[in-house]
Formats: sequence, structure tokens, C-alpha cells
Amino acid sequence: MEKNNALEFKYLRLLADKYPTIAAASTEIINLSSILNLPKGTEHVLSDIHGESEKFFHVLKNGSGAVRKKINDEFGNTLSIRDKKQLATLIYYPEQKMDLIEKEEPDLDDWYKITLNRLIMVCKRAASKYTRSKVRKALPSDFAYVIEELINEKVEVLDKEAYYNEIIATIIRIGRAREFIVALSNLIQRLVIDHLHIVGDIYDRGSGATAILDRLMGYHSVDIQWGNHDIVWMGAASGHPACIANVVRNCARYGNLDTLEEDYGINLVPLANFAMNTYANDDCRLFDVKRRSDDVSSMDDEIERRMHKAITMIQFKLEGQVILRRPEFHMESRLLLDKINYDKGTISIDGQEYPLKESNFPTIDPARPYELSDEEKEVVDRLVSAFINCEKLQKHVQFLFKSGSLYLCYNQNLFYHGCVPLNEDGSFREVSFGSEAYSGKALYDYLESNARKGYYLTSDPREKLYGQDIMWFIWSSENSPVFGKEKMATFERYYVNDSHLQEEHKDRYYRLIEKEEICDKIIREFGLDPATAHIINGHIPVKSRLGESPIKGNGKLLIIDGGFSKAYEKTTGIAGYTLVYNSYGLRLVTHKPFESTERAIADETDIHSDTTIVKEFKQRLLVADTDAGKAIKDTIGDLEQLLDAYRQGILREIR
Repeated sequence: MEKNNALEFKYLRLLADKYPTIAAASTEIINLSSILNLPKGTEHVLSDIHGESEKFFHVLKNGSGAVRKKINDEFGNTLSIRDKKQLATLIYYPEQKMDLIEKEEPDLDDWYKITLNRLIMVCKRAASKYTRSKVRKALPSDFAYVIEELINEKVEVLDKEAYYNEIIATIIRIGRAREFIVALSNLIQRLVIDHLHIVGDIYDRGSGATAILDRLMGYHSVDIQWGNHDIVWMGAASGHPACIANVVRNCARYGNLDTLEEDYGINLVPLANFAMNTYANDDCRLFDVKRRSDDVSSMDDEIERRMHKAITMIQFKLEGQVILRRPEFHMESRLLLDKINYDKGTISIDGQEYPLKESNFPTIDPARPYELSDEEKEVVDRLVSAFINCEKLQKHVQFLFKSGSLYLCYNQNLFYHGCVPLNEDGSFREVSFGSEAYSGKALYDYLESNARKGYYLTSDPREKLYGQDIMWFIWSSENSPVFGKEKMATFERYYVNDSHLQEEHKDRYYRLIEKEEICDKIIREFGLDPATAHIINGHIPVKSRLGESPIKGNGKLLIIDGGFSKAYEKTTGIAGYTLVYNSYGLRLVTHKPFESTERAIADETDIHSDTTIVKEFKQRLLVADTDAGKAIKDTIGDLEQLLDAYRQGILREIR
């Protein structure tokens, strides 16, 4: 007890350094108590972006309809639909929209005056749920004082309208209206979203992953739950050869080699030279590139097909090495190169023989099928060096580790990308690693801890390699909560003409989450209350076109992968879901396809979205009801103890 008292006194002494007087501590208690009674900030949730940077930036700018809602709330029927659309587009793309307006508008000063007044009104509404201190921190430095004057009431000014009009007139007269509109528009975008959640899969498919990560690194408040496509890039950045091979193969398959070569500056010439020499007489017809555009020469197409095949063979070998090195992963069924009859051109899978689509394997020694040739080793060594030494990639991956995790409990919601592996009876499936078995939350924790070691650890090479192998396991194992399928049928999709073998059956989790009791069980496993919590899930596209609902377990679980990536729009029938969680409730937003930024600016076309109210609160949620509110209450309690210590003479004020 004496030890506890000593620690408490020591803590109060430290707190006293920050609040050295009764007045300082009292003021902070009052400030914090007022924050608790403000409305909860808006959380914006996106998932499975897959490199769709143009669409991602638009959804980020419009807050999944949050900006339009502020405009409608503020102006109602006093503005025409056309004026509202123009105002919304201006807020999304202020500089580009003004380029067009300034060419067409006959009385630009009048337009500036009207527009500035409208933007200030929207900005006031967007700022109303925050303290002045929080808004002040969000203000652009060039116009901080002026914006603060315009969006806050000045009680002492008698003729407020004249006061504010004079400020606006001055801004226009001195030629700063354009810059001020940009500043206000960016501030509105910033204020409508308090916090951003990305529920996995930033990388692959689309070509804009690096631009997305650059934007997220500068975002005011964001967290990321790693998807399987993120974790394989994280493993690649750590220098793990099998993860690198998967990353390069994915880029080759989807025509995204520019992401590696131009965005990250990774030299693929050694791979290209090796591929052209090794497969000079092979048309590599099984390795066509899934491009969005046919704007590529036949020579480039030929080179990329050969590169695609070369890295795929390397991948199969490197993955086989990991499986042989880690029997505890229980992935022996994915060892396929040793099941090939190289003379007959067939493969034996599960006791049945299948013909291969083609059987030109010049780099494979049937006696040692998982051993890299000398030339392949050289290519892999060069790639490993390039990935490890790529400064931009390392910055992006360090950001993913710093701002991300495999799961997150936040404001009574549970966020994760994939699934919680389940048995048929709904119990948590145990996954063994050596003598230990893990399930549920413990499995997530074990995998995340080892993934971090695989990237950061320097003191123990063996443990680091295990952590890197774990990242590959997370990417591709049926027992990975992030992958969530019985197998990754890469080989079968390339080489075996059998749809049954090519199928990747989902974990039974995806069937069982239709039951509310299963969702409740998962929520409790992660320490949350099923009466108030929800699970926010990505990874498996919801087939909306077939009538599938993203809302599972009687509203307890929401799968928000609805085809944000163009590659999945045909599967889902829509262009993605986003989730908005504000002080009024949970809204699931269904998006229609986004044409282009150019169309959005010129024609003032927004993404058409439909909103489903998932949950509506009887009473508006306050900051006091959030995780941040709990922390504030704890701080208030500490400050009240400090006040008591001052008043009882245990501590003296520092004047």
C-alpha cells in the first residue's frame, strides 16, 4: 500500500509540472469536461481499396456524402440543386473547379463574395461539433486568424454582418479570394471526417497504391487493419524472398510493373533479361497480363508475359522452401512441383492425375524441384537488395506498422480485414505452431507480434526469419485469419484446366456469421460488449448483384468490401461500400461506379451513393461515450486528485 501511495505521489508531482497551480488544474478540468459534452466525431471506414487512387481520393474528399449532407443541412431549399452541386464540387476540387469558373464567370468579384459566404456557413456547421482549440489546430497557417474570426460569433460586435462583409471584401480586394476558397474547402474536407479507418488491402490490382499511402501518411487521424495484400508487401519490404516473388508476380499479372519500377524505383531489368533468355522460345500464353488498357506494344507485352512466367516459377520454388522449412505451418498440400510428371506433362493432386495446360519448365530440376537455378538465385538476390534498399517503400511499410495492426477495438467496434477461423460448430479453430496452439484473439496477437519481429528484429536472425515466414503464412495459409480460404490456388489457376481445383473455398466463418450468436461470441472474444459493439469486416467482396447483403448476424457484422476495386465490380455489381459512424448512428453507403475526376469537376457529377441506416441512436452520442471520452474522464480524475493535493497542502503550487 505504501508503495502504491509513493507511486501516486510521484505521478502527482509529474502532473504538477504541467499544471503548477490550482487555477491551471481547475481550468483544464473545466475544458475537458466541456469536451465530454460535444458530439462524437465522425468516423469514416473504407476497405479493399486495391490501388484505386482516383476513386479513393474522391470518396475521401466527399466523406461518402458527408459534405453534401452539410450543404443540405445548412441551405435546405434556399439553394438550387445546381448551386449545391457546384458548391460541393468546389469543396472537393477547389483549384481545378475555379480554373473553369474563372474563365466563364462574367462578374468574378460577385461570385467570390457569394461563394465565400456560402463556404463560411458550411465551415461553421462542420466546425460546430469541435472545440475551438481543435478547430484552431486544423486551420491552415496562412489564414488561421481570419478563418477563426469568420466562423466564430463575436458577441461584442454590434453590426456583425457589416463586420464580416468587410473582412470578405478585403480578401477579394487584395487578390486572395482564390487562395482563401482553397483553404476553406480543404478545411471543410478535414472537419467532416474526424477519424479514418482503412480495413485492409491498399495494395495490388490498381496502380495507385503509392499515391494512396502518400496521402494517408499526411492524413490527420487514421488507422489501418492490415489486409493480406498489405502484409505480403510488408514481408517483401523486410526482404523475404517468397513475399517479394508474390508481389512482383501480382504486379506482372495485373499490368502494374510501373508501381515497382516507376513509383518505387525497383530495377526489374535483371528479371527481364533472365526471362527473355530463359523463355526465348516460349510464347508464355498462360501468362497473359490482365490490363485495363490495351495501350502497350506487342514487344512490351511479350517481355511482360515472359517476366510473368519467370517470377511465377521462382515464386513456386521459394514458397516450397518455406513450407519445407516450416512443417508447423501444415501447408504440405501446397507442395506441387514434386507432384509433376515432367515426362508426361501431368500432375497428381489428391491422388488424381490431371494434364497440365503446358509443360515447359526449363528451370526445374525434377530431382530438386524447389531449388533455384544459379540464374534465378542471382535474380532473387538482386530483387531482395532492391526491396530492402528502397527508401520510399520502407517509409510506406514503416507507416503501415506504426499506424496499423491485424485488428482494432475502437469506440466499441471491432475492425479486422479477414475472419476469425472457426470450426463447424462455431468454436474458435486452434492453430498450432510447434507445441503451442492459438485461436481467436490469441491467434491474431501471436501472428502480429511475429510479423513485427520479422520486420524490426535485428538481434536474432533465426527469429527474424521466422517472423518473415509468418508474414508469408498470413498472406496465404488457410489458417490465417487474414486470408480465410482453404488454399491459394495459384498453381491450379495457371496450369490445371479444372474449375473444382481452381476454387478457393472460404472459411466456414463466412457462412456462420449469418448467426447473431456467432457474431456475439467473436465480439466477446475481443473484450467488447455485444449489446453495443459491431464487427467491421473487409476482404471478401459481397455479391450485391446476386442479392447478398453486407449486413450479417442481425446487424452485428458489416462486410464493407463491395468492389471498391474495379477488378471486383463485375463480381459485386456495385463499386464499393463505405461506413460512416457519427453521433447519430451507423450508415452504410453503397457506391455506384466513379467515372473520372475530370467528369466530376467539369460536369459536377458526384459518385451516386445509396445510404442504409444500420443503427440509429436514440440519443446523440457524445465524446463522453467514446474511448477518447474514457481517457478524458481518467485525466479529469487525476486532475481532481492534484487539486485535492494542492488544497490539503500535500503539494505546493509553483508560482
